[in-house]
Amino acid sequence: MLEKMFSKILSIFPKKLKEEDITPYLLIGEEKGIRKLVDRFYHYMGTLSEAKRCRDLHIGDIEPIKEKLFMFLSGWLGGPSLYIEKFGHPKMRRRHFPFEIGIIEKDEWLLCMRKAMDDMKLIAEFDQYLWKSFTDFSEHMRNKD
Repeated sequence: MLEKMFSKILSIFPKKLKEEDITPYLLIGEEKGIRKLVDRFYHYMGTLSEAKRCRDLHIGDIEPIKEKLFMFLSGWLGGPSLYIEKFGHPKMRRRHFPFEIGIIEKDEWLLCMRKAMDDMKLIAEFDQYLWKSFTDFSEHMRNKD
């Protein structure tokens, strides 16, 4: 899957890239792409009734939470480690312990992320790779049955 994706990417970019230069951060569109993903994600979280329980975990002003997700994803996708520079190691599961995250909350989070990813119109192979990464991550975040 990744070999096919790399050959597509290498044909798109005008400059010569090595395989190790092709990171998820580059594939998503760097800062601009991550900001779009985060904006779309929180748009869906705020508007989909099917995501209400997950949205209700986000108390107060959503803007600081959006910025933290942007910063985290930047480093997680292979770009600048903005979150680590400002807050230290993410320890995301531990930071989310105060919130009960079960199957319903996980699925609602994934619904919003899936819709946000669909809006991005990503290369199919990268979309599959990123979706698997998000589904694995969301399962790791669960802290109740």
